[in-house]
Amino acid sequence: MGKVVCFGEVLLRLSAPGKEMLMQSPNLAAHVGGAETNVAVGLAKLGGSAAIVSVLPNNPLGHACAGEVRRHGVDTSPIQYRDGRMGLYFLTHGAGHRPAEVLYDRAGSAFATASPDSIDWETILAGAEWLHVSGITPAVSAEGAEAALRAVKAAKSAGVKVSYDCNFRARLWGARTSQAPALLSELCTYATLIFGDDRDIAFMLNFKAGADAAERRKLAAQKAFETFSSLQWIAHTERTHLTVDVQQLAGTLHDRKTSYTTKPYPLHGIVDRIGGGDAFAAGILHGLVNGWSAQRTVEFGTAAGVLKHSIPGDFNLVTLSDVELLLSEVQTDVRR
Repeated sequence: MGKVVCFGEVLLRLSAPGKEMLMQSPNLAAHVGGAETNVAVGLAKLGGSAAIVSVLPNNPLGHACAGEVRRHGVDTSPIQYRDGRMGLYFLTHGAGHRPAEVLYDRAGSAFATASPDSIDWETILAGAEWLHVSGITPAVSAEGAEAALRAVKAAKSAGVKVSYDCNFRARLWGARTSQAPALLSELCTYATLIFGDDRDIAFMLNFKAGADAAERRKLAAQKAFETFSSLQWIAHTERTHLTVDVQQLAGTLHDRKTSYTTKPYPLHGIVDRIGGGDAFAAGILHGLVNGWSAQRTVEFGTAAGVLKHSIPGDFNLVTLSDVELLLSEVQTDVRR
């Protein structure tokens, strides 16, 4: 199995307990996360080889977060430790018709202020099959944008395939939002695989589609394949909301000729949906690394994403056998 190198900020998440509002009571639950870190952990739990490239503060908090990632089987040796603060985000879980809310506190973190010159991509990418990056890193800072661009260029030069998750976060871009379409599109020019739906692609390429959802997705995929010559795959989920706790999830994987879809999975009593898209991404990468068919890959990725909704925290901690059990459609409430 090929190695997947993930590049992004390792974060500490502080969330209100249960379904409380933030600081409704003086308690916060701490979880390590971050989009790219979530993908690395998801891959490792599935039995794959994954590494995380990041910058953390050289203090007990930074080292503890790295230790938590390493505990799940991820290679953390590429992490650098420097002066600076820990990137944080605060989460208020949704309930009923009240959506969840994320509050970022990442400005000036050790990762956001790190020099793009500090990462030796030639050494880090040696022996890798895939590099996974996301649109969150260029949103964090101008240094992050330059570092992400250098990463995908180095991967291209080394013959390493690039997996790119659009992950547009308006609150992170802030005053730099006008720069986002051009920067995100430039990263896409190096991608073999893009995680993004019609909204992501329309934002980057500045086009409008009709009201029909299926036609929008078809047109967006067509536009992306026409625009990005290196692109071979586009993957995304389709989520239907009834309430915060009752939803439905299906997955789609496009190649340049065909679209492959899954059945919709009902999601009732969602425990934690943060990291669901990253779990889907890890499942898709797992299938592609192993040379599976497109249909098997999207079925597996979607099932991995579905299971993440049952696990507190950012990380998807399910194993290969857990995903395969869901795909087998064997109904059980206790495994003995």
